[in-house]
Amino acid sequence: MNATSEQALLTLDDLRVDFHTPTGIVNAVRGLSFTLGRERLGIVGESGSGKSMTGRAILDLIPHPGVVTAKRMEFRGKDLTTMDKASRRKLRGRHISMVMQDPKFSLNPVQTVGDQIAEAYRVHHKASAREAKERSLSMLEAVQIREPGRVYDLYPHEVSGGMGQRVMIAMMLIAEPEILIADEPTSALDVTVQLQVLKILDDLVTSRGMGLIFISHDLHLVKSFCDRVIVMYGGKAMETLPAGELDRAQHPYTRGLLGCLPDLDHPRETLATLNRDPAWLA
Repeated sequence: MNATSEQALLTLDDLRVDFHTPTGIVNAVRGLSFTLGRERLGIVGESGSGKSMTGRAILDLIPHPGVVTAKRMEFRGKDLTTMDKASRRKLRGRHISMVMQDPKFSLNPVQTVGDQIAEAYRVHHKASAREAKERSLSMLEAVQIREPGRVYDLYPHEVSGGMGQRVMIAMMLIAEPEILIADEPTSALDVTVQLQVLKILDDLVTSRGMGLIFISHDLHLVKSFCDRVIVMYGGKAMETLPAGELDRAQHPYTRGLLGCLPDLDHPRETLATLNRDPAWLA
């Protein structure tokens, strides 16, 4: 599904993220444009292709000396490029949330996971401590954590990687955002837990009518889970296509990524071959 301007939750036109360093300007994102509706949009590419920078730019989380510019960056018709910092902060979490890659580095180690989820709710809603705890327990149930009352009182180091990722999802979704950005949410998990987390995301996105930006390097995963896919390299979008048509992609870079996937019966062109003549990147 390609979101029209009437149904778009998010619209980006010519998004650029540049880092001004002593040795020159590093172009992390170069002219990225897309719209996001109530759908699952995958962004794939190699490490350093600009995937995570795109998510952070949307949330105004690019650190100094990064500079974000765009001809158009709108959330539900609101211009994010002219919005002040305080207003952008109000959007974060309440309307647009981001699940980071590794919960070990995202959760506060000296707070129980329940207190962190409850705090995320109270920041955006005028709620009592009791109501926030009840909502937090319900959210832990929604992400399929058994014994939510027991898990509520645990510290981050006391939960497994899969459970920590579910806690992060619960924390980001408790404020009921309209857009969720998931940055490699399953890369640190084993296959069985990956499938469980993806099912949770799918159910929540479907039931709440959210827009999901799913950042990954796993083409198989994106093909099976997302509605559309943006393929990025060097900060640029190489190709945008329906996820179901990924195997029929025409761009040389996308074909190169596909060629890196294991396939003993059908050898394909690899990225190493393409990089000898990267004229397609220009």
